[in-house]
Amino acid sequence: MAVRSPLSRRRVLEAALRVVDEEGLDGLSMRRVATELGVETMALYRYTPSKNDLLDGLVESLFIELEQALDSAASAANASADPRHEAVPPWREALLGIARAMYRVALAHPHVIPLVAVRPFTVPMARRPAAVLRAHERLLALLGTAGLDEGTTLRMYRAFISWVLGYIVVELREVVDNPDESDPAFRLGLHRLPVKDFPLLRSLGPALAVRGGEEQLAAGLDALLGRYLPDR
Repeated sequence: MAVRSPLSRRRVLEAALRVVDEEGLDGLSMRRVATELGVETMALYRYTPSKNDLLDGLVESLFIELEQALDSAASAANASADPRHEAVPPWREALLGIARAMYRVALAHPHVIPLVAVRPFTVPMARRPAAVLRAHERLLALLGTAGLDEGTTLRMYRAFISWVLGYIVVELREVVDNPDESDPAFRLGLHRLPVKDFPLLRSLGPALAVRGGEEQLAAGLDALLGRYLPDR
């Protein structure tokens, strides 16, 4: 008979993330997470006292996953680096690496992304999960290695967050109107749009619904860097 691991906040959040990955945010409840763990609902409140805390915990889980991905990538880069060259990659390359890692984590947990776009900004900075704060600290430290003045650092920080988060939210949006339809226009519900009022949305809708992927994310970020820092 298998021995069940004791409950912990981490186990509760992992179970909540599994539920949301499979059923979406509408399927999340304290009762549902308790069922996933095979415990009574009341047992969860020691580790996550409310559903709001559970939602914040999902954001925390994604940022922990991001942190682990970035740390692994940094270790791999250092291990494979030529000792005759600097081990730390150029800061622009590192920024692109953060953006790509964020995209991959988001792609693995698309239902949680709306929370990432909203919940961290509903509380004062000092009360946000430590994993969220570490991600922002990491970004600011990286920009600092570029030798930017404080004003430029803050502008780049805001531009990076706005572009990457905005791109991911748009990229992973739900666009399917009827998943049983095989024709793209009907599947997306474009037939509901009056063609005389929205000719471009009717014609370009299927193309807009195709994900741009990491390459368009990187291209947009590269353009931003060139806009703000044309000589770097």
